[in-house]
This record gives sequence, structure tokens and C-alpha cells, in this order.
Amino acid sequence: MRIDEPVSLVKPAKLIAPAPEAKHIDPEKSAQLATPEAQAIPRLQIRLRSPSEEIRIELTRKALHLLILFCVPLLDVAPWLPIAGLILGMGVYTASELLRHQGIIVPIIAPITAAAARRRDGDRFVWGPITLALGALIAVLIFDPLQAKIAIFALGIGDSFSSLIGKAFGRLPMPLSGGKSVEGSMCCFASVLLAVFLLTGKFVPSCIIALVTTVTEFWPTRDWDNILIPIVAGIAASIVL
Repeated sequence: MRIDEPVSLVKPAKLIAPAPEAKHIDPEKSAQLATPEAQAIPRLQIRLRSPSEEIRIELTRKALHLLILFCVPLLDVAPWLPIAGLILGMGVYTASELLRHQGIIVPIIAPITAAAARRRDGDRFVWGPITLALGALIAVLIFDPLQAKIAIFALGIGDSFSSLIGKAFGRLPMPLSGGKSVEGSMCCFASVLLAVFLLTGKFVPSCIIALVTTVTEFWPTRDWDNILIPIVAGIAASIVL
């Protein structure tokens, strides 16, 4: 270096990596999670990690779903028996869910609720069993015994088998259905058709009732299809039979 060459006394600035951006935390959500009430509610531990686990949960749900069919033979014994059983069941289940939200686990009922709960249920009140019992109860109260049986068959058999087949074998999605499949809807139609035909011996009315049930089950109404399906099937039965 030449002596007369100017010397820079300023060191080149070092490149400093930008600090990582802080994640935004919703103060309201943080406050809710910090409350004793939120910490006290036992979580359902719903982790759907694989299709096989989803099918297992759906099998558990629909096995419970099929229990509603016990209302059919009870109707032959005495109409008040299914009414009393459904009201009692709703009361016991509601008490169990309310206690769970207070941090108290009711044996048998709460573990079954956790095993059958879907991911969308989260830690909220699980309404599925209530709407299921309520749908059957409405059918028993407003329809004659034959129409009520058809409504309960549509609810217990059609909805259950359509969901199981759709989860296990569904490959052709149906638009506007919220993820339901052609295979599941076909199974719904076939199962309701068979059940109603074996009950009544009338093929054409059975086809109409099965078609109406399938169309109702098609729409993405979440757990509220447990109420809609028996009402629609019962009305269809009262018209065509």
C-alpha cells in the first residue's frame, strides 16, 4: 500500500440477520385458555392420524347409532316405553356432558363419548347423542307406529351404513354434500329400501321413502340430520303408505 493512499478508519458494517417475527397471540384467546373453567374441562383427546383410525371412530359412532333400533320392538310392547327410555337417556347423557365440563368424569358414558367423538367436536358439548335420541323421540310422538318404525329405520340403518361405507370405500365425492360419496349414498338408498320393504312388503313406496331419505342424508347438516331424516322419512311414509 502506498503511503499517500488514504486509509479508511471505518470498518465495513456486518450483515445482521433479521430477528424472527414474533407470532401474534390473540389476547382474548389467551385469557380464555388461562381461565380455571377452560383448564378444568377434560379434553377428549381426538387425534385422527390415519384413515384407519377415522374408520374405527366411525364404527364406534355408528354402533351406538344402531342402538336407536331398540325403539322398534319397544313400540310393539307399549308406545310409552321408547318415549320414557329416550327421555331418560337424554337426561343421563346431558348430565354426563355438563359434569365433564366441570371437570368430573362420569364412568362409562364419558369414555364412550371420547371414543365416538369426531375431531370437529373438540372440547365442546357433543350434541350427536342428543339429536339422535331427539329425532327418534319426535318420530314416536308425531307418527303412528308403522310410520315411526320406518322413520327410526331410516335414521338408524340408512344414516349409519351410508357413513360407514362412505368412510371405508368412498371414492367418488358428491358436490355440495360436504365430503360425502356416491358409494355412501347408494348404500343409504339400498339399506333403507331393504328395511322398509321387509317391514311393509311394498316395493314402490319403499323406493320412494329410500330416495327421500337418501336426498335428506346427502346435505351437510352435521348432527342435525339425526332430526331431519326421521321427520322426512316419516312424512314420506305417511303419504305413500
